[in-house]
Amino acid sequence: MNSKYWIVVASKEHAMRGISEGIIQSCHGKKGPLSRMRKGDWVLVYSSKEMFGGSEACRKFTSLGRISDDLVYPFQMSPDFCPFRRNVEYVTAKEADILPLIPSLKFIPNKKSWGFPFRTGFLEIGPEDFLLISERMGVSVQG
Repeated sequence: MNSKYWIVVASKEHAMRGISEGIIQSCHGKKGPLSRMRKGDWVLVYSSKEMFGGSEACRKFTSLGRISDDLVYPFQMSPDFCPFRRNVEYVTAKEADILPLIPSLKFIPNKKSWGFPFRTGFLEIGPEDFLLISERMGVSVQG
């Protein structure tokens, strides 16, 4: 099985909630991005902000895990919000600041506008970038 490597953009607050619940949501609960993932794929969460809707910058990769099954399912969080989720087996990882990594990351072609690739909230990256980030997070991963 060839794993793919994904980045989901979410606040640190939401990343920590995802770890505690063993789930990932993406792009305000849209199903489409999550449907591209497969069991065994790896996912990183990049947090540009500390809190959802807040202004305090984080600019760190805050969590790392592996998609644990092939289910994409709705979850009723409130009467008017039913986002889609995936189950994730998170690994223990330390946060990694993106700024020292930018010069080495291939998915960021324009180093001056380094935030541009994150604008969609969900992206696939290559194995080299994933391994560099995961190493910086103190995690050694295999395929």
